[in-house]
Amino acid sequence: MAHNINYNEQTQKHSFFSVKEKAWHGLGQIISDYPTSAEAIKHAGLNYTVEKRPLFTYDTENFTGDPATDIIIPEIEVPNYFATIRTDTEQVLGVVGNDYEVVQNVNVFEFFDNIVGGKDGILYETAGALGNAGERIFITAKLPDYIKVGRNDLIEQYIFLTTSHDGFGSITAAFTPIRVVCQNTLNAAMRNHSNSIKIRHTASANDRLKQAHTLLGITNQLAGELEQVFNKWSRVRITDNEVKKLVQVAMAPNKEVLQSLQNGRQDELSTTYNNMVSSVMDFALTHPTQQEATTKGTLYGAYNAVTGYFQNVRNYRDDESKFRSIMYGTGLQRSQTAFDLCNQFAKHGIKALN
Repeated sequence: MAHNINYNEQTQKHSFFSVKEKAWHGLGQIISDYPTSAEAIKHAGLNYTVEKRPLFTYDTENFTGDPATDIIIPEIEVPNYFATIRTDTEQVLGVVGNDYEVVQNVNVFEFFDNIVGGKDGILYETAGALGNAGERIFITAKLPDYIKVGRNDLIEQYIFLTTSHDGFGSITAAFTPIRVVCQNTLNAAMRNHSNSIKIRHTASANDRLKQAHTLLGITNQLAGELEQVFNKWSRVRITDNEVKKLVQVAMAPNKEVLQSLQNGRQDELSTTYNNMVSSVMDFALTHPTQQEATTKGTLYGAYNAVTGYFQNVRNYRDDESKFRSIMYGTGLQRSQTAFDLCNQFAKHGIKALN
């Protein structure tokens, strides 16, 4: 099951919904209008609760090995460990400890509603559950405001959240700007603050979820700063050779490649790496979205070339692999490197790439 979307045997549906556009192998429910949180949780198949139940094992001391006489009954409680159970299907989602606090799916949607003060402020675009039992959930929702670059280049503002019921990982909510013209995810963190918050599954988890204004504050601050930065970059000219140098550094997978670039040892670079750089450059110079006034021959266009490669060009094993790469994997890391390089180029020119 490469797509990894949970399939609910009871409802005979995949646990996923999307507004208007098909995604995740075309599975799940495609709806025409933005739903309320109450509607979204049903469309996504997330309208279930999770319980934390004691774990038991067997007393095998008196077993004879004869299935006709042996009665196997769990009777020894495992101390300090619990199973998280999905109550609608009675499936085990994971094993957790004493301190683990269950956060119900409905509370996660309430967090989104509270970000901008109610149902009219946030637009749910996708949500779903991953795993054999639906142990990991995710939600993406669009905020009402835009980041504007130049006269016509708009960037939508999204909030992405993922959490799990299996004991692995925290609740993570992140601000993700997406360029409308080509759906590039422009992930970037600025200065000394992140674009996300993380909440551990402890006793205070639900209380912290109520503090949605924290993420809204991060979003407002980042959006304002990014608008200034992107507009500045759209006025900074950069040559094709300088773009290639920036792309080479941004896409370098390790220090060895960087050292080869810095020392001019091009013959040491792998074919795979060179082909990747060529693909980014092809996107930078020929893709229709790179011909806009804000991107053609500009530093902003160079940054979009890297993010656009991961969003529109690179081949992935499946939709989930693409999603992971862009949101918190290699795509995010390379895009952040490109962002930092562009910031330095705007201040110091080509010296920033040497």
